Order: sequence, then C-alpha cells, then structure tokens
Amino acid sequence: MPKLSLPNIRTIIAVASGKGGVGKSTVSANLALALAAGGNKVGLMDADIYGPSMPTMMGINGVIDQATTPLPLEKHGLKIMSMGFLVPPTQAVIWRGPMVHRALTQFLSDLDWGVLDYLVIDLPPGTGDAQLTLTQTVPLNGSVIVTTPQEVSMIDARKGIEMFKQVRVPILGVIENMSYFIGDDGKRYEIFRHGGGAKLAQEYNVPFLGEIPIDPKVAESGDEGLPIVLKHPENLVSKAYMALAKSVISELGTMVAPKELPKLEL
Repeated sequence: MPKLSLPNIRTIIAVASGKGGVGKSTVSANLALALAAGGNKVGLMDADIYGPSMPTMMGINGVIDQATTPLPLEKHGLKIMSMGFLVPPTQAVIWRGPMVHRALTQFLSDLDWGVLDYLVIDLPPGTGDAQLTLTQTVPLNGSVIVTTPQEVSMIDARKGIEMFKQVRVPILGVIENMSYFIGDDGKRYEIFRHGGGAKLAQEYNVPFLGEIPIDPKVAESGDEGLPIVLKHPENLVSKAYMALAKSVISELGTMVAPKELPKLEL
C-alpha cells in the first residue's frame, strides 16, 4: 500500500498502547506540548475515532462549524484534529473499518497542517483497523509504547510492539506511566509495582524512555482542558514529560539520519 506524501510534516510519531486505561492520550497530549515548549511547530492528531478524548483534554468543547472554523484547530500552541470536533460527545460513531480508514486518511491528507516539525498521533488502544491504516499508509518515523508497571498492561503492550515490528515501524522506546507516587511525606510509593516498563524495553531490546509518576493534578488539569505541562510546569510530572520529549528527539536522531531533526531546548 503506497504511503501518503506529507512533505510539510518533518517527523511523525505514533503513541500507542496495547491496552486502554494506561494514560496513553495523556502522554500524547503532554508529549506534544513538551515538544512545542522547545520552540517546535507541533501537531496533535487524535486517531481514536470511537472514543476521542483530545477535545476534553485540550479544552475544546462542542462540534466545530467547518464553514467558519478551519481544521485542524489551534490551541495551546498546537494544531489539533479529532473526531470529537465533528460529532457531539454523546453520539456514538458506529463505523466499519473502511470508514475509519477513510476518515484517518482524510485527517492527514485533506487538512492543512501547515509546516510541522512534529506530528504526534494518539492511536486508539489495541491493534485494530486504525492502527493498521496508519502504519501502512503514513510515513511514521517512530512509535512510543505506553505501559504501566503491571503485568496485565505489559501483556497487551507486547502486542503493540509486535505489531510495529511486523509493519517495520521503528520503536523509539517504552515509557512507564503511573510509575510511582510521591506522598506528602516525600517518600516514593510504587502503587502498581515497579520496573515493568524497563523490563519490557529490555525484553525487546528497545530504549526505555523513563517513568511518569502519578499525581492527582494530572487528571484535574486534563479535565480542565489545560494539561499538566501547561498548568503546572514545575511539577515533577511535567519535568518527566520534558525529559521524555528530549529522549524521543534523541532516539529519532539515531534512527532518522537523513533528516535534520529539530532540537529541544530545556
């Protein structure tokens, strides 16, 4: 299947997980914002047709009138596209694979993204039609696998890694979300075990991109439409996302030698 030609988008990163509920969309949003904080032009595409979450996370409410408001939307310094801009939040999207394929292809090829240094694509959980469409038709530069420390999460993350290996998309690394919690006493508590992400990365001989701690402010800021990287930039979680962005750029630099990758200034 021929790849889409997207000459104005220099680097395309897919953020994936084999399982829902691991915070993949939160990682996608904050990674995109962390990349933009380094002075890069960044887009964020919500590829979850059936359960889009970016409108809420980015504080964009209501169906967008395309006659008066061009897509993708611009918010928080990002260009953003989501199925949630096209249908009411309570309306179920009941589409078969070909419709999903067409929508995702149009999101990329029919919209004016302008010139981007990075496009972060938030994939839905699993290894279904959306994942196959994007991996087979989009010139992905690399993928980030999101997991939590528990074995049940890593079982599904392995499936995601295997999928990317089969379609020959480079794996930039594994990020362990909800890794630990810092209590009021300043001590570190590993609520969901620890080390699963590093173990998974070692198992597949891919980079381990780090740990994102648990903090109630993450959910609170996301619900308010202002992700934690923006609302609490000095928070430990925000600093972890800035470090993640730096690691992603570093890994891209080793994999995508022909392209001059943008820098991230911290």
